[in-house]
Amino acid sequence: MTRCPIITAALLLACANPLWAKNPPVSLREGDAAPVFSGVDDKGNEWNSSDYIGRNVVVVYFYPADMTSVCTRQACSFRDQSEELGQAGIKVVGVSGDSVKNHQLFKKAHSLNFPLLADVDGSIAKAFGVPVRDGGEITRVVDGKQKKLVRGVTARRWTFVIGLDGTIMNRNTDVQAATDGKSVLKLVRHLTASAQ
Repeated sequence: MTRCPIITAALLLACANPLWAKNPPVSLREGDAAPVFSGVDDKGNEWNSSDYIGRNVVVVYFYPADMTSVCTRQACSFRDQSEELGQAGIKVVGVSGDSVKNHQLFKKAHSLNFPLLADVDGSIAKAFGVPVRDGGEITRVVDGKQKKLVRGVTARRWTFVIGLDGTIMNRNTDVQAATDGKSVLKLVRHLTASAQ
């Protein structure tokens, strides 16, 4: 009996929002095909997942904002594990609602060594089912100058591992930012060993 009000509310929501009815939220699970996606990277170039999936294990990590403390710890965890991740055949790409310019500042400030995609409208996040909310702005001192960093959307901190076959190997919605790089490396090594 308690399910009826919930179902009714869901139907009312779908009817009231025809866009949602046509494009219901995505809910990817392990074993599902990963979305094919592209975005502009921190160099202003088009980055296409199809150039990497099938050749590498691809880690797509979504994070809220450049130049914030927790997001910096997460980015640095991937930076610090880059050699081991590369040896394991893993390519990492970070995605947030920040602009290309913000990403350039973030990479320079923390010597990041992997691409960051500007997902200012949240389209990449939505393709993966990652919740997004309105963007925002922060002010940071970079190279001795105050810079305003404006982002289009703010995504939740989720990490996806895409296997060589193009399917989701792992979806982590409870990311420990400071150890994300190590956790991904350990996971991929474990899953690769199990498959042999």
